[in-house]
Amino acid sequence: MKAKLLIIIVIISHTIIALPQKTQLSWPDITRENKPWTRWWWPGNIVSPGDITANMEKYSQAGLGGLEITSIYGVRGQEDKFIDYLSPEWMEMLTYTLKEAERLDLGIDLANASGWPFGGPWVDSSDACKNINYRTYSLTTGQEISEKIEFTQPLEIRPIGNIPDKTLISDWSENIQLYDIDQIKLKWPLPVQTVVAYSDSGHILSLTDRMTPERDLDWTAPPGKWTIYALFQGWHGKQVERAGPGGKGDVIDHFSGQAVSRYLRHFDTVFADYETGSLRGWFNDSYEVDDAPGEADWTNDLFYEFLIRRGYDLRANLPALFGKDNPDKNTRVLSDYRQTISDLLLEKFTDTWTNWAHRQGKITRNQAHGSPGNILDLYAAADIPETEGTDILSMKFASSASSVTGKQYVSCETATWLDEHFTSNLADIKNAADISFLAGINHIFYHGTCFSPVNEPWPGFLFYASTEINPANPLWNDVRALNEYITRVQSFLQAGRPDNDILLYYPVFDQYAGQGSALLKHFSGMDLSFDGTRFKTGADLMIQKGYVFDYISDLQIKNTEFYDDFLITEGNIYKVLVIPECEYIPVETFSHILRLAYEGAYILFYGDLPGDIAGWAFKEEKTSFYNQLKARINLSPTNNPEVFKSVYGNGTILAGNNLEQLLSFSGVKRGTMADHNLMFARRQTLTGYTYFICNKGEKAFEGWAPLNINPLSAAIFNPMNGKSGHTKQRVTKSGETEIYLRLYPGESVIIAAYNNLPDAETYPYYDNLSIAKEITGTWKVEFIEGGPVLPADTDVNELISWTEFEDASSQDFSGTALYTINFVKPKAKADAWAINLGRVCESASVVLNGNDLGSFIGPDFRIIIDKKQLKKKNILEIKVSNLMANRIAYMDRNNIEWKKFYNINFAAKYRQNTKDGIFDASSWEPLESGLLGPVTITPLKRIK
Repeated sequence: MKAKLLIIIVIISHTIIALPQKTQLSWPDITRENKPWTRWWWPGNIVSPGDITANMEKYSQAGLGGLEITSIYGVRGQEDKFIDYLSPEWMEMLTYTLKEAERLDLGIDLANASGWPFGGPWVDSSDACKNINYRTYSLTTGQEISEKIEFTQPLEIRPIGNIPDKTLISDWSENIQLYDIDQIKLKWPLPVQTVVAYSDSGHILSLTDRMTPERDLDWTAPPGKWTIYALFQGWHGKQVERAGPGGKGDVIDHFSGQAVSRYLRHFDTVFADYETGSLRGWFNDSYEVDDAPGEADWTNDLFYEFLIRRGYDLRANLPALFGKDNPDKNTRVLSDYRQTISDLLLEKFTDTWTNWAHRQGKITRNQAHGSPGNILDLYAAADIPETEGTDILSMKFASSASSVTGKQYVSCETATWLDEHFTSNLADIKNAADISFLAGINHIFYHGTCFSPVNEPWPGFLFYASTEINPANPLWNDVRALNEYITRVQSFLQAGRPDNDILLYYPVFDQYAGQGSALLKHFSGMDLSFDGTRFKTGADLMIQKGYVFDYISDLQIKNTEFYDDFLITEGNIYKVLVIPECEYIPVETFSHILRLAYEGAYILFYGDLPGDIAGWAFKEEKTSFYNQLKARINLSPTNNPEVFKSVYGNGTILAGNNLEQLLSFSGVKRGTMADHNLMFARRQTLTGYTYFICNKGEKAFEGWAPLNINPLSAAIFNPMNGKSGHTKQRVTKSGETEIYLRLYPGESVIIAAYNNLPDAETYPYYDNLSIAKEITGTWKVEFIEGGPVLPADTDVNELISWTEFEDASSQDFSGTALYTINFVKPKAKADAWAINLGRVCESASVVLNGNDLGSFIGPDFRIIIDKKQLKKKNILEIKVSNLMANRIAYMDRNNIEWKKFYNINFAAKYRQNTKDGIFDASSWEPLESGLLGPVTITPLKRIK
């Protein structure tokens, strides 16, 4: 049945839908998912109905679509307002928020912990994350162990806040917000997990049942040399990070289904008497268990789980697990252990959590990066995979999981601490969002917005790792323009399916096999461990050359079928599968790959074929089978010296060291617009195709951009200004369709390519009729909003940073100033006019002759106006907002308290901005602010 459904998907997606020949060209209808959402921290849960409403109304007015509530640590001096996480009072605030969200059409997600990772005070030691410790003993014939078989866990207390006196346990447990203990390991004797003896002749004896209650080993060594391994199960001690009141406690054992289920049942109990039906879903803020010393590398049932999954007893192979056997066996046993951990994290944690949410009618949103497992599978197990950062190759792990398994949304924690505090502008956030879109993301979550009471002195409550997208930031005045831009882009990118041609195999078993001092291997995307590999170089090349691709895991390959010239995954279709050169691959994966080839697929081996099978179990049998499979691949030269070919059943296997030549030989086309620094993401819809195109070069692009499709028509949708229209297109001698584009550096557009002919005018492009003329005269400057005080109004004839004005208070000012000038229309006949604001620090809203022209966030500040909007005499008003930085620096210089938070109070991103261990801006020079211009006007002629 599954295969038949997938086949139907293929047929539908590759059939030109018969639509009416004339339809209206229009933007999609907007949903709240189209809009950007934001992480909404509740510091100390100091929330009240009035303040919740006031904040949410501002968020809604600014164009946000939803909020993810995350409870975090509190604010000093406001302890009397703290609300314990999940207490009845907290639940009343949550249900009130949900009702207000319904009124304002805001979606709500909720983090499944106060802070991160999952954990809390209801997690007892049996369900807490665990580790393994071991000791070895050497004996020869007739000897006994005279010492106790024991291991005492050393005391370790790792604070993020103030350093407590380790001896005063009652003090730091009662003042948990002050100290914010990140890890607690008490000095405990650890229980014995197993005791096994290994002889030099290969004999293995389990001695666990020979342990006495006094921890003596009642055993005399038989003939030979013996090494005894005693394993002790310990507690990793990891505590929930950044937890708010009522949320601190042990982090759960992510590898135990019982521990996860018991953890989630607490939410069932708490939520039972409250109406939370409008809650959209639950959020997991990344793994981050092992960012404390040591590792959470064990679980109660690991020996059993290992046996049923890998087919052999790990207890018989402890020397290899700890790197004490021969190198080949060490590598393979460690790989099997890491694969088992990955399986447990997927099944016991992610699947358990998602199934729990589905029983409530909720969805899950999961940050899988940082996990000790195959993050492609972990991302795919949630309803909405979520990534973070600005590296496209890393972000594609989440988007690939979404694409391969057919999910509608893939989200990104966006603008996380982009630069030093208070120095990022809206153009920086737009750039981060654009990178996300190019990586396949279509559901932006800002990082973020901190709840703050209405009457809280400026800058209100802040979160240390945030870009501070909140009403206290002067840029909030123009944030709606950014939100509208993202909304328009996502209204297209959330429709249809990603139209990527290539699957790139993720060789995770080379990573599992990597030796090191730790048992676990954590995965955060395309990290340094991939440098120099064919996997990394292949992904890099495809990005640079304009190929569209997704990563695919072993499990996802096993769920892939071939039909009608296409590789059909759980939720999408592809043309070719690329296997980058790797040392290890499961024989089951390799066998399935060759089955796909036999049925008709194109399989491309980039570099040598995989060197060996992965794992230790049944090594000899699997190796023999693997060699038989490889022997059936008879590669022969082709007319391309870079490509070797084997006809394999109905399909084709290609091999070579030049990936571009392999792809070309297989018929996969690249997007040659990448040669002009035009990066893109492509989707297929029922009406045709959608391209998101962004100019990531330093020069403007003007010319013909080739598409790899042949539509009947194409239209441009400009997400920054909302304009749209048909674009000129042509067909080259080689049969390629090209469209006419103009894009400034950093500018982006949506191209909708249709299988019909929507009714619309041509998208307006203009040429300059003459050189730009500066608008000169006297500018009236009024400081209208901000602080610490409003500088005096002034008149200027030359546009300079307002920090250079005579009023010295302008150097400390963060806020908004209104620039007004009267000017006469230049003498020229024009179809339209361009007003260019020049340099703006940092965002602006513009009114001409009483008509609102909108807000502008950069990096380009050109505004095209209709000729009718320009009069003989004109009044131009420009409101400019700067950054928070200058006012923050003023506060630090004058020792005005604003860093009032219980922990990470207030970390700097860069060392040079640290004083006495915390962020300090007192030495900062004033950052340029305001309208720097020159402001020019240019007559335009429309291109026909």
